[in-house]
This record gives sequence, structure tokens and C-alpha cells, in this order.
Amino acid sequence: MDETEISAYHEAGHAFMAIFVGAQVGMVTIEPDRDDGPQRHAEIRVEWPPGTFSRRQHQEKMILVSLAGPAAEMLYSGDPFHPGLVPEWAADWRSAWEAAAPLIADEKKRLALLEQTSIKVYRLLDQEPNWSALAAIADSLLAHETLEGEEVLEIVQQWLR
Repeated sequence: MDETEISAYHEAGHAFMAIFVGAQVGMVTIEPDRDDGPQRHAEIRVEWPPGTFSRRQHQEKMILVSLAGPAAEMLYSGDPFHPGLVPEWAADWRSAWEAAAPLIADEKKRLALLEQTSIKVYRLLDQEPNWSALAAIADSLLAHETLEGEEVLEIVQQWLR
């Protein structure tokens, strides 16, 4: 499988879930700037409308968005992995882990929550029309490399009417 396609599906997973849970996508790209930071194959900017969610809701939604990239990649590739064990997903897992920390202090219970949530996200993305919306985002990313938030929202709205 082509690395660019995998990155497109991964980022499409994050983008779809962000819209699905009520956040906004500022932009998503599979051609990020090659600055002096860590090497990235893709990038997404998720924006949370201020005052829309309670702190707990915000943390829970951040977890869903963080785990949606790995789940989409698993669905696309057909390879089911534990999202905490794939090096390329370390930033996503760390983001989910940190978002869950204020909710569950006990690390074993937090791990269980993230594992259960990973399965929930995987199943949610595997449903129609969710997968079709996600695939449409990935196709558009592959065609254009970068999408603005309005473009992502328009794609998702076409499928989730």
C-alpha cells in the first residue's frame, strides 16, 4: 500500500471524527511544511468552538478524534493493530492518553478506556455512511493534498444528511 494513501485515510479519519463530534477542521494536509520540527507525513488542525462543550465532553471528544486516525488506517489496510503499539501512531496515542488523564487518573483504567474507545471508533467508522464520507475526504486529499475546513465539512455533510 502506498504511504500517501495510508496518510490520506489516517488524516481523513481525524477530520471525519472532528466534524462528527462537533469540532471544526481548520485544514488538513498530506503535504505538511517541512520545517525544523519533527518529520510529519500529514497534518490536521482541529478547532474546538469555545463554550460549546463541558470540560469532560471536550476531553472525551478529543480522545475520539485522536483515535480516529489509527482506526481509519486499520480499516483501510485491513490490519488490526493496537493503536498504542504502532510507532507511527505514537502521537495519536499520546494525545488520547493525555486527554483521558483528567478523566481517569488510574493508568490501568485509562488504558482500558482507550482500548474500549478504540474499538468503538473502529466500529463507528466502519458503518455507512461514515466510511463513505471518510473515503471521500481521503480521495479529495489524494487529489488536492490540502483541504480547508469548509471543504471537509461540505464532504461530510453530503454523506450525513
